[in-house]
Amino acid sequence: MSGGPGSALAAPGPGALKPAPRSFSCLSDLEGSVSSGPRPCRPPGCDPRLRPIMVRRARSLPSSPERRLQNAGATGATCRPGCSRQHRVRFADALGLELAQVKVFNAGDDPAVPLHVLSRLAINADLCCSSQDLEFTLQCLVPDFPPPVEAADFGERLQRQLVCLERVTCSDLGICGTVRVRNVAFEKQVAVRYTFSGWSSAHEATARWRGPANMAGTEDVFAFGLPVPPFLLELGSHVHFALRYRVAGAEHWDNNDGRDYSLTCRSHALHMPRGECEESWIHFI
Repeated sequence: MSGGPGSALAAPGPGALKPAPRSFSCLSDLEGSVSSGPRPCRPPGCDPRLRPIMVRRARSLPSSPERRLQNAGATGATCRPGCSRQHRVRFADALGLELAQVKVFNAGDDPAVPLHVLSRLAINADLCCSSQDLEFTLQCLVPDFPPPVEAADFGERLQRQLVCLERVTCSDLGICGTVRVRNVAFEKQVAVRYTFSGWSSAHEATARWRGPANMAGTEDVFAFGLPVPPFLLELGSHVHFALRYRVAGAEHWDNNDGRDYSLTCRSHALHMPRGECEESWIHFI
């Protein structure tokens, strides 16, 4: 039963049939049903355009050797296998620079050759050019005192001072010496205070422990080394030094009974047969 224009439509009852589902012939019908307004439909049987799942990958950049070959081909140059870069030669005058550089040295800039080196060069020259025995002079530091360890009162001095110089030797490498001390305690320090300027200025060198001096272990031996600057190899140069021993919170000195130990640079005349000199030179080589 239908009503008039102003009457409301009656709701369908429980037994009323539902409309059949609508079939969509193409994707446009589905899109039109969802959208608010009607959209034209494509021809029957049309499908959306398929896109391939696998996409071609972009070409990788060439490797370093390939790029070098490409660059060489572009510039007309050839690159040998294994070469890493192109070398270009440019001259200084093409860049506006001088072809030669001149440096002037002053007399004060000349290197100072140590005297012991000059002495050895003179000896070698005499050895090569002379057929007779060699006689030459050397300048070296010589102790102004006999070896203390050979003195008769060495043991008594060691008992009294607890530290005493044994002996000193000099060479091109420096001044070396040994010191004997009483083993009062395990912790001990031995140092050498020396001067090249008559005590106007002083320096110190630490002595190193070498080992026990006897089987009983009541005495220890320390070794030290002092440098030899070139000016010390001039005639009349002096080196003064004294020994300091610190042990058990006390300080003990050995300064040669107040006279200090000293070494003086002196000249010595040496005579050496040519045969012995040649053999020594061969062994030195």
